[in-house]
Amino acid sequence: MAGSPRGRGRGGYKNANPKLVGRGILESVATTGPFNDWVGMPQYYIHMLTVDAQEYSYQSLDKTVEIELGKKVTFRYRETAKGQIVDKNSLGVVIDPSELM
Repeated sequence: MAGSPRGRGRGGYKNANPKLVGRGILESVATTGPFNDWVGMPQYYIHMLTVDAQEYSYQSLDKTVEIELGKKVTFRYRETAKGQIVDKNSLGVVIDPSELM
């Protein structure tokens, strides 16, 4: 099926909307919420992250982002009409091996 004319099957969508990778210093976090879209869905918060002067939206169940300002972060994101949206569970701190000693 990999060579099907519709591009479906094994690996057919691998080039459709590839994830972008962001990396930089976390400068600020502004949180709004809680939001609850429908009954049964847990409340969530939207965090507007500023990383190297770029704005990203990050949706989380947590009220706060547990990463200190000034830390170097990395994440996967996608660009949409609403802006740049960080993927769930992809936000993390960059570990520099030279700082471990």
